[in-house]
Amino acid sequence: MVNLSDIRYSLLDLSPIVQGGTASDSLQNTLDLAQHAEKWGYTRYWLAEHHSMPGIASSATAVVIGHVAAGTKTIRVGSGGIMLPNHAPLVIAEQFGTLESLFPGRIDLGLGRAPGTDQLTARALRRDGRMDAEDFPETVAELRAYFDPSLATEKLHVRAIPGEGLNIPIWLLGSSGFSAHLAGLLGLPFSFASHFSPENTLPALDLYRRTFKPSKVLDKPYAMVGVNVIAADTNWEAEILATSMQQQFLNLIRNNPMPLQPPVENFEELCSDYEKALLQQRIGSSIIGDKETVKEKLHTFLNDTQADEIIINSQIFDHPARLHSYEIVSEIMKEK
Repeated sequence: MVNLSDIRYSLLDLSPIVQGGTASDSLQNTLDLAQHAEKWGYTRYWLAEHHSMPGIASSATAVVIGHVAAGTKTIRVGSGGIMLPNHAPLVIAEQFGTLESLFPGRIDLGLGRAPGTDQLTARALRRDGRMDAEDFPETVAELRAYFDPSLATEKLHVRAIPGEGLNIPIWLLGSSGFSAHLAGLLGLPFSFASHFSPENTLPALDLYRRTFKPSKVLDKPYAMVGVNVIAADTNWEAEILATSMQQQFLNLIRNNPMPLQPPVENFEELCSDYEKALLQQRIGSSIIGDKETVKEKLHTFLNDTQADEIIINSQIFDHPARLHSYEIVSEIMKEK
C-alpha cells in the first residue's frame, strides 16, 4: 500500500470565473489559494491555458504565473499547461526564460498538444490556419534547444534571451498515449489528465514507463497524475459542492460553456441518461467526500496508478469551501 506522506501533492488551478463574479475576482482568488497552498505544503501550483471560455480566467497563462510567483515565496509555479501549437516556441522560451529569471528555481513549463479551445478560437490564435499538432515533437525539440543549444540538430541562428542556458523543467502533458510515448522517448517527466480522461490513465502511464529512456533530465520515469478532488466536512456537503464541477462538464458536453455555476441539490434532474453516461466517462474518477472517504479513495487511486505525484483540481463555486477542500487534502497527504 502506498504511503500518502511519501507522495508529492500539487495543485491545478483554472482560475474559475463563477456566476456573478469577474475575472478580477478569480485572479485575486487564485493568488489567495496559492498563498494557502504554499503554507499547506503543496509542491507546485500550475495554471492551465484555455481560451474563449467564460468560466476560466487563466488564458494569458504566463502572465498569471508571474502574478502567482510574485505573491508567493517557495512553491513552484508553472503551466499545466501551455498549449504549444498555439504559440511560436521562441515566444514561450522568452516568456518562461523571463519568469525563471525573475523567480529562479521556481518555474515549471508543462506543454500540451491540444488547442485548449474550439477550432475557430484556435484559428484566431494561430493566424496561419494550421489546425493540427502533428509537428508537436519537432516544436518540442525546437523549444528545448532554445534553452539548451547543445540539443539543436543544427546551428541556431536565433537565440532566446532570456531563456538560453536556464534550467527550466519541461513536462509533457497528455490525455492519451501520444505525449506519454514522446515523454518516455525523451526522458522527460509526464503528467496525465486523469481528471477528464480517466479511461486512458493506466494505458498511458504504462506506455510512458515502458518506453522511457534515461536522459540528463531523469534517470527513471516520473509520472504525475491529475485528479478531481472535492472534500468537505461531510459526504453530503461534498456531493453538493461537486455539482458545480458536474454542471461545468455538462455545459461543455452541450457546447454551452458558461461561468462556474452555484451548487444544486437536484443535479440528477438536470441531465439525461445519455449525458450522465458521458459525464461518468469524463469525470468518473473524481474523488468526492469527507476526509475519511477522500483518504480511502486517494489510497486506491495511488495504488492503481503508482503515481510519483498527484495534481489536484477542485472546481468549487464558493472560495472558502474551495480553500477548505484543499486544506483537507493537505492534511490527508501529511498523515503517516
